[in-house]
Amino acid sequence: MSNNKFGKIFNFTTWGESHGLSIGCVVDGVPSNISLNEKDIQNWLEKRRPGKSKFTTQRKESDKVRILSGTFEGLTTGAPISLIIDNEDQRSKDYEEIKDIFRPGHADYTYQMKYGIRDYRGGGRASARETAMRVAAGGIARKILDSLSKNKFKITGYLTQIGDSKIDYKNWDENQIEENNLFCPDKSIVSVWEEKIDNARKNGSSIGAIIEIKAKGIPVGLGEPIYSKLDSDLAKAMMSINAVKGVEIGNGFESVLLSGEDNIDEIRSKNNEINFMSNKSGGILGGISTGQEIVLRFCVKPTSSILKSRKTVDKNYQEIDINIKGRHDPCVGIRAVPVGEAMMAATLADHWLRMLATKIA
Repeated sequence: MSNNKFGKIFNFTTWGESHGLSIGCVVDGVPSNISLNEKDIQNWLEKRRPGKSKFTTQRKESDKVRILSGTFEGLTTGAPISLIIDNEDQRSKDYEEIKDIFRPGHADYTYQMKYGIRDYRGGGRASARETAMRVAAGGIARKILDSLSKNKFKITGYLTQIGDSKIDYKNWDENQIEENNLFCPDKSIVSVWEEKIDNARKNGSSIGAIIEIKAKGIPVGLGEPIYSKLDSDLAKAMMSINAVKGVEIGNGFESVLLSGEDNIDEIRSKNNEINFMSNKSGGILGGISTGQEIVLRFCVKPTSSILKSRKTVDKNYQEIDINIKGRHDPCVGIRAVPVGEAMMAATLADHWLRMLATKIA
């Protein structure tokens, strides 16, 4: 299995399975002399950690990260940084009954057909458990971005829609995002979302979500046209997250409703500085960052592991019904928020370092 590596200059390779002993990653391309310890990474892992509320999987993992290499006396050395998290709450027996069955909506069938073998325990490499290491690597990417931007960089992720219920941007309150279990910036809709998710959980079903990620403090010039545009790499980064089925930048699909003159971000100047009058492009033009806030959204499908009986086949192509057991997220979009933030950070850190590498001092 190839392509377990993300990024070019700043890059990371993840390893491990959902029900293996541990998961981990090796992060390379990190500049030297950046302050880094486990706390810098653990803070972000806490946002993603399972079992924090009834709205996420009840698998109990502390997700305590250890740095095995690449730092000395609290500073990065420029060498590869190796990270590891032990799996503490595996229940492989939950999957014994379905080890020869292809779960509908999962990667069981495609993995088996491609590799001729698969780890049926929670999906193995296809499990969202792998995303913990993306969040860990994203924590290191944030330290790079903080250093490059002189602490002006900031990423903010939050849910904008669960099922058919959307936030009202008029009620926007960034402080609310960390005040509830749903990363919701609109206090008025939190109880509605909680009821929707709870009903899905009680009914043995699941529900989808839309996440928005914003990044500010980004300079003009990130992006490598033609085939590594910043927006195309961000879209690829988000689409690599489990259960993501669509990505849009700026106005995205809504731009089809606008005329050309309404969709253009007009430009003015003041004191020899460029000022955009709007940000419908999401901070990217021609695949290169404009210096404005970068804005993207991605949608996450309803969790495929549900308690309701569904039709499928086994490895002998016999038609059967399946009832999936185990501990699963009724709305996997909730824990996708910190994962999306991490992939945004990793992509921006990589592109910023790539931009610096092309400049002559």
